Amino acid sequence: MTLTQPQPLSNSDLPRPHAYTASYSEILRTVKAHGLLGRRRDFYIAFGVVLLVALGGLFTASVFIGQSWWQLALAAALGIIFTQFAFLGHELAHRQVFESGPLNDRFGNFIAHFLVGISYSWWMNKHSRHHTHPNQVGKDPDIESSVVVFYPEQKMGGGAFQRFVSKRQGWLFFPLLTLEGLNLQIQGIKRAFTDAKADNRVLEPILLFARHLVLIGFAFFVMGPWIGLAFLGVYTAVFGVYMGGSFAPNHKGMPIIPAEQKVDFLQRQVLTSRNIRSNRFTDFLMGGLNYQVEHHLFPNMPRPALHKAAKIVKEYCRTHNIPYTETSLLASYGIVVSYLNRVGLSARDPFDCPVAQVAGR
Repeated sequence: MTLTQPQPLSNSDLPRPHAYTASYSEILRTVKAHGLLGRRRDFYIAFGVVLLVALGGLFTASVFIGQSWWQLALAAALGIIFTQFAFLGHELAHRQVFESGPLNDRFGNFIAHFLVGISYSWWMNKHSRHHTHPNQVGKDPDIESSVVVFYPEQKMGGGAFQRFVSKRQGWLFFPLLTLEGLNLQIQGIKRAFTDAKADNRVLEPILLFARHLVLIGFAFFVMGPWIGLAFLGVYTAVFGVYMGGSFAPNHKGMPIIPAEQKVDFLQRQVLTSRNIRSNRFTDFLMGGLNYQVEHHLFPNMPRPALHKAAKIVKEYCRTHNIPYTETSLLASYGIVVSYLNRVGLSARDPFDCPVAQVAGR
């Protein structure tokens, strides 16, 4: 079942809570019985080695190419490789790789800071709140933005540019993602250098500074200033579009939960999540995020187990008439664009006069 016209959930939309609580316990028992929550360390080690080899090969090729505009093709490839590293960091943060939490965090910190260039602690804080309250007004940071409006009751930004974007945000969403990579890096730097309560208060700034210094220095030294600058721009744009394009289908255009609405765990995760139909291409392309329903139900489930878990959850939801949303990747992008356009046109403008609105009715 695909929900293409999301509306805020109300009490009348929700089945009796106790039935769904029992349902999750039953699904969890089935998943555990199939051994799907066991760590898959060998898979992740092999995957990490492949990514490191690809990264090393790319920089080696870049040195041989030298000052050539062909470097921009390598920049696009770098954006893809770093996004795949970001997926791996995401799985480490969810404790999917090692049994030891600190070991997951050590590798996650290294990947996030020295390779991807974002703050691990900033992202962990933000992403944990998202998993706890997906698509809930005032609680999910992923639907709060100063530029893009994600639900009708949200006020658009006060600036003229922000209002212009909000009214056309569906069509502009993917072009805007070219700036998302830069935004993630800026947020990471702000967190690492200004938040006195940040985890790894000393390590984060050192790793982030070293990472940016090495990458920028390499680009300018090997390619020269103009090609090097273009290289960094293309890599950052591809990274932002790839990251945003992988996360956008998961919840955008799905039901929004009002701020004070009480929803049990199973309903909260299933009703607000959208899966992308699985094949080998989408499984690799999206780093397992295409199994968004299962990822939200079992956040520490390793990537190789998600496909089998999806069959279990899908069958259970079908049998018990629980809405389970799944669509193709391209169709999901169409839903996201259409939804954002509709929301942007109906969003509240802080400069609208309430009296004029009432008078015009």
